[in-house]
Amino acid sequence: MRTTIRIDEELLKRAKQRALQQGKTLTAVIEDALRESLAKKKDYQKREPVRLATFAGEGLQPGVNLDDFADLLDLMESDCDSD
Repeated sequence: MRTTIRIDEELLKRAKQRALQQGKTLTAVIEDALRESLAKKKDYQKREPVRLATFAGEGLQPGVNLDDFADLLDLMESDCDSD
């Protein structure tokens, strides 16, 4: 089937070079790339959802600021010192 598409000039240039290197037509190179791209998307959709382990607890402790890395580090180090 014939169709018209617009391709970035640099991308087209690279595709033509690849076709010459592989001894294929430009159409074959584009079809192969499109098949590969669509296959990756399909494989991605087949994956099982990731199940993350969760732990019971009391949630965020008072005075903990998750936006301040230095404070978090100080808090973690002080917990280690008390052991």
